[in-house]
Amino acid sequence: MSNDTAATPANGPAEGEALSQRRSKDDATSRGAPYGMRPRPAERDTRVVAQPGFVLHSYPYKETSLIVELFSRDFGRVALIAKGAKRPHSKLRGALQTFQPLSVSWSGKSEIRTLTAAEWVGGLLPLERSALLCGFYLNELLVKLLARDDPHPALFDHYVATLNQLAHEEPPPIVLRKFERALLKETGVGGSFARRADGADIEPDRTYVVDPERGPREPHPADTAPRVTGRTLLDMEREDYSDPVTQAQSKFLMRALLAHHLGGAQLNTRQILIDLMQL
Repeated sequence: MSNDTAATPANGPAEGEALSQRRSKDDATSRGAPYGMRPRPAERDTRVVAQPGFVLHSYPYKETSLIVELFSRDFGRVALIAKGAKRPHSKLRGALQTFQPLSVSWSGKSEIRTLTAAEWVGGLLPLERSALLCGFYLNELLVKLLARDDPHPALFDHYVATLNQLAHEEPPPIVLRKFERALLKETGVGGSFARRADGADIEPDRTYVVDPERGPREPHPADTAPRVTGRTLLDMEREDYSDPVTQAQSKFLMRALLAHHLGGAQLNTRQILIDLMQL
């Protein structure tokens, strides 16, 4: 599997789709951003230099250019036009690869700005085999769940740490659960698993369900949400996934919570992971 960004299975229009169609789609997505978040208005006369970032996804624009979805440390997810990036001798062609730390510069007034420079800075091992597929899953989550121009520097640092863990072959199920949990917490919809929605402490030997909007509570007979033990919730709060029961229950719990906050949008890479790796 190649690391070329044009092959990334994240959400994006078909090759050759007009930029105006993409902008209309993104505007609609921004108006109905996940978690009820409203994206920040695009900066006016933005000029950013040497910003740490990673390519999440890219797709062709016109004959020689790309639209790049970038996850930057201080500006969040931004969309950039990489002019001439598809030309054989373009300096951008080799730099705009997924999972590679970049130093990125851009300018512009609109929501989709103009990429002016991108340099590889190194420091991470490449992702291979199953780790590569897990990386694409992370990218798809970020594209679909982060509003544009909404900075999350702590989540950016967690993303870097997660790529490093995957590259060093740490257990993917545990690495992914930690990132999924961090993503929901950093975007404001993942509360504490140490307390119930009514404020009472979680008891290890009791059974709970997690309301996506309010948090853990005792189950009702009609509930279809996954039931988890209090011990699992407390383990997840401590990021302790050593117990096989916690690993199994947290997988179904996070799958249900993400499905709710995605609002019905499908994760292409998630289904592949389920089919191939039972993650």
